[in-house]
Amino acid sequence: MENKNESITRQEDDFAQWYTDVCKKAELMDYSSTKGFIIYRPYGYAMWELIQKDLDARFKELGVQNVYMPLVIPESLLQKEKDHIEGFAPECLVATQGGKNQLEEKLIIRPTSETVFCDHFAKIISSYRDLPLQYNQWCSVVRWEKTTRPFLRGSEFLWQEGHTMYETEDEARNDAITMLNTYDDCGRDLLAIPFVKGKKTDKEKFAGAEETYSIEALMPDGKGLQSGTTHYFGTGFAKAFNIQYLGKDNKIHTPHETSWGVSTRLLGAIIMVHGDDNGLVLPPNVAPIQVVIIPIQQKKEEVMNKANEYYQTLKKAGIRVKLDDSNNTPGWKYSEWEMKGVPLRLEVGPRDIQNGVFVLAKRNTGEKIIVKDDELLSKIDELLKTIHTEMYNKAKQYLDHHMTRVNSLEQLQDALDNKGGYAEMMWCGNEECENKIKQLYQATSRCMPFNQKPFGDTCPCCGKKADKVVLFARAY
Repeated sequence: MENKNESITRQEDDFAQWYTDVCKKAELMDYSSTKGFIIYRPYGYAMWELIQKDLDARFKELGVQNVYMPLVIPESLLQKEKDHIEGFAPECLVATQGGKNQLEEKLIIRPTSETVFCDHFAKIISSYRDLPLQYNQWCSVVRWEKTTRPFLRGSEFLWQEGHTMYETEDEARNDAITMLNTYDDCGRDLLAIPFVKGKKTDKEKFAGAEETYSIEALMPDGKGLQSGTTHYFGTGFAKAFNIQYLGKDNKIHTPHETSWGVSTRLLGAIIMVHGDDNGLVLPPNVAPIQVVIIPIQQKKEEVMNKANEYYQTLKKAGIRVKLDDSNNTPGWKYSEWEMKGVPLRLEVGPRDIQNGVFVLAKRNTGEKIIVKDDELLSKIDELLKTIHTEMYNKAKQYLDHHMTRVNSLEQLQDALDNKGGYAEMMWCGNEECENKIKQLYQATSRCMPFNQKPFGDTCPCCGKKADKVVLFARAY
């Protein structure tokens, strides 16, 4: 589609500014008076609600129960797990005063809730009959970021965090992979985003975890975006918090723990992966409005009657529909709803009514289709499914095309500088090589894909034996 909206910076001119323009102009968010803390406007929050609804149903199907934990964590509680506190200490927002009095102990505004959950688990787990415990909470967390960007990185963001306890290591590891696949399914079915799945290197894993797994998305500017993580904690937190249970063998055991989460960073992924120079392009399943009806010559009674008839029919069928009967011109309305990424625009005017038809315009391609009046529901249902498939396939094709196999540092730099995307490289497993690549090329290891297909036996960075395939990329 050609660029019709001059209020948005073109992607090729300044992708970062394009992103900010879309976030603001499409009314997804606004900046608050506190740096790093954004306001989620109704349109943006509605997208998050649809993600919540989808994931929450998936979680509950797996036996997960929702809970809510306190916002603040006593400093002594956070310090019980050494690696964990070291990882989060630089990002903590700390409360030292309550009312007019100094607090006897500092309270940490939660950056994550492992310690609070474990403190609770220690009180309620005593027998194998109490396991497994599969808890999740929808909440916000605070991490004092130096550089912020709407949805992608903020001092406060919305997310869900799952915390579980199992009798065995196998059960816990299986949970971590199951939840990663759940996120991947949501990406495919709701967001129309293909993810790369894999295991994080030790350098990039979550503080306190034995293993971290992630879903990674690829943005149109060639940068990666970590879009969700799951963690196998082993028994580290459980031992630190003295969580024990009496097993079937009448012996005392320590349970195995996992944690998993996605955040409103997914909104940033949707914006970037699918958007264009006219604004948002929303996958139908996560679009707050799936169809917008634009009456042409709406002062004519028969036009508004027909528009209202379509509106009521679609609404009754469960389609998220909007009838724009404002006094703005049709051209202005086209531009406004294109900006907001509504998947389908339904146009109806006097001549259409005479001919027993209406016009549908697809946001993702701009294609216009003339549809017979009696095909309203069947055609819209068909096109919403088609649009989702087209958007997913387009993103998948881009991802596949920007996966480059490299055998030297020169090839790595060329892939990062000139092609963008993920560079597949053999790696020795040494953190020094990761640090060198980050220093030289500002790229980090994103994950070690599950479908490992080694294509060499030496690490291009140090020349030592290598048996792992790692994806390197510049990332948000």
